[in-house]
Amino acid sequence: MSLGEPSAQALEPTLYELFIQFLIIGAVSFGGGIIAYERILLIDKRKWLSTDEFMGFLAISQTMPGLNSVNLAVLAGDHLRGIWGAVVSVIGLIMPGSAFVLIVGIAYTNNNDHPLANMLLTGIAAGACGLLAAITYRIGDQHWKHLKSLVIIACTFGLMSIAKLSLPIVLLIMAPISIYLYRPKSTR
Repeated sequence: MSLGEPSAQALEPTLYELFIQFLIIGAVSFGGGIIAYERILLIDKRKWLSTDEFMGFLAISQTMPGLNSVNLAVLAGDHLRGIWGAVVSVIGLIMPGSAFVLIVGIAYTNNNDHPLANMLLTGIAAGACGLLAAITYRIGDQHWKHLKSLVIIACTFGLMSIAKLSLPIVLLIMAPISIYLYRPKSTR
């Protein structure tokens, strides 16, 4: 067995283990960073997936409609325990956030004109932005070392944040450029 491969025993989590672990991820990652927590759980902590499997599932999850983190939970849960693994992983992942949003939504509806409520939301938004930036840096750790990747990142940021183009348009522009820059080189 190579270093990147999970052990045969690690590939057999119970449905209960999947539910509890994704429930914990859903509880501690509310507001951002959920993909990094999924990576820590699936690769580092439980070794249920190899790095290549995780990155493959992440790439697929980004092409599917919906939240990447939920799509990743579906793919990982299905890979580990079939359809029921996908179901319990998703339920565990979304349950804490759903309950929190429901409670906060009810509280905000009753107090939406209170200055403290607006200050809290502003602080939460700032924290979520910082967390998202940190997670983006960690997940793309190898890409920060290559000029091609930095140019793609900067152009994508500029098109989204400065030019205010929609995501489909940015993808139509940047995907062909990225594919061309990272195309396989012939060995002739």
